[in-house]
Amino acid sequence: MELEPQIIIKIAAYVGGGLCMGVGAVGAAIGEGYTAALANEAISRNKHLSGDIFKSMLVGQAIAESASIFALVIAILLLFMDVPVHSLLKASALLGAGISMGFGAMGSGVGSGFPGGQACKGISRQPEMTGRLTTNMLIGSAVCQTPAIFALVVALILMFIDFGNVAFNPTWAALLGAGISMGLSAIGSGFGGGMAGGASCEGIARNPETVTSVTTTMLVGQAVTQTPCIFGLLVSFILMFKAFPETTALSPSMARLGAGISMGFGGIGPGIGNGMAAEGAVRWVARNVKHQNELMRTMLVGQAVSQSTAIYAMVVSLVLIFVV
Repeated sequence: MELEPQIIIKIAAYVGGGLCMGVGAVGAAIGEGYTAALANEAISRNKHLSGDIFKSMLVGQAIAESASIFALVIAILLLFMDVPVHSLLKASALLGAGISMGFGAMGSGVGSGFPGGQACKGISRQPEMTGRLTTNMLIGSAVCQTPAIFALVVALILMFIDFGNVAFNPTWAALLGAGISMGLSAIGSGFGGGMAGGASCEGIARNPETVTSVTTTMLVGQAVTQTPCIFGLLVSFILMFKAFPETTALSPSMARLGAGISMGFGGIGPGIGNGMAAEGAVRWVARNVKHQNELMRTMLVGQAVSQSTAIYAMVVSLVLIFVV
């Protein structure tokens, strides 16, 4: 049976919506569970502060939940939006939107749980630092949401931009590759940013006098941790907005799809690795603040080396887009 374009578009929208919400729910649930686990540990340590710890837990869980809410919004739009465009390119775009937001929410959801959990644990150790711990939790968790927001932007562009006036082949593969590039590359950056944010709350609780140094190191480390998903966003934008000549050959389509796969998977490890380097620096600045400059320098050099693999992936992606 031959399917009409509108039916294929609906199938792609439904599959994209299912992927978006199914995968997008994974990270937030893990992050929220981690926050609750450390909240229980904190209450067992200091039951007299159970009220403050409970409130901090709920705030931390609410931030972790936001990534899955982004996924829910995109999933609902994919399921119920009226698609007036009958071009088959829209099917590829809608499926790419679901992939972008679903995987893009995963790392941010898990990462946001780290600052929330460590803030709860820190309140039980240093009740007088509750306000500062909450502030650091909010800042650290907010940075973790950046990759999910990038994925949301790409998903919305894929859903609402009309790609009907461009060549079907290889553009269909480019649009699908754009969703893969952004969605997968967001995983590592969201997770890694949370590692640095969690270490900052732990450090402040350990040594409240180092709060300024710890926060500065956290923000610098998190900024570098976000770069793999920025590379993914760049490749995604090139794939979405570069005009490709019409062709009947299969290889140009596979090249554009491969570009998205290269940058997507290539951004996961560097994001997590950068987060590990930042986590170590933040934790030890709190313990030995007089060596902050040396620790930060080591962190940045370590992150630069870890980052090189994401650069390699981006180079291969650009070669696949512009050369092959």
